[in-house]
Amino acid sequence: MTTETLDVTLSDRAAKRIARILSKEPSGTALRVTVSGGGCSGFQYGFDLDAERAEDDLVIEKNGATVLIDQISLPYMDGSEIDFVDDVIGQSFQIRNPHATASCGCGTSFAL
Repeated sequence: MTTETLDVTLSDRAAKRIARILSKEPSGTALRVTVSGGGCSGFQYGFDLDAERAEDDLVIEKNGATVLIDQISLPYMDGSEIDFVDDVIGQSFQIRNPHATASCGCGTSFAL
């Protein structure tokens, strides 16, 4: 029986920003990233603070940041990097997804 490991990484910038956000939250809180249908490109990413962890969540920990991804969202994000961008347009978390064939300008919606 083969177990496939799906991989998602967290940039240093994203880890720093997430750690700063979580430092103001109750202990055990993490950033949950989800994928759902909708958005202008077909799928959209969601970012929520969550103190509940499911047994099968992917847990990414880096430099004081904790990110949770559920098993339904994970295949859509395989090979992706979660980044934090601070530019002229504003500040936002963005997912660099190698499987996305299209995405919206805000970086929270994508197509496969």
